[in-house]
Amino acid sequence: MKSLKKQRRIQIIALAAGALAVSFGLIWYASQDAFQFFRAPSEVIAAPPPANEVFRIGGLVSEGSLKRGEGAAISFSVTDGGATVPVVYTGILPDLFGEGEGMVGTGSYVNGQFVATEILARHDETYMPAEVIDALKEQGVYVEPET
Repeated sequence: MKSLKKQRRIQIIALAAGALAVSFGLIWYASQDAFQFFRAPSEVIAAPPPANEVFRIGGLVSEGSLKRGEGAAISFSVTDGGATVPVVYTGILPDLFGEGEGMVGTGSYVNGQFVATEILARHDETYMPAEVIDALKEQGVYVEPET
């Protein structure tokens, strides 16, 4: 009788461990696409990521680089003061997007240019994402906004 209880207990523990392993695997698989790493233009140029990696890039839109193509195609360059990365984007830009302004884009680095799927811009005249501020400070080009 005791061996039957012991055998049942071992079966329950094995089943629980298997269920835990399967649930962990499903959570890990589902979360792979949820993580997006931020990179400054200098980091992208120094160590280009693979074309299938989705990440965020941020910095300032280079002066004189904004070009609107036919339809919703837009190209511009983003810089952190140390390096400049060309960006292509098809879609509608945020209202506050412009040259010399901070931006963060989501996409991938393909054939020497960043192909953006989403572009974010500041939401008022003083805001800039913390990642962009840190990258600009590392390059020594960050200027504190006037209050």
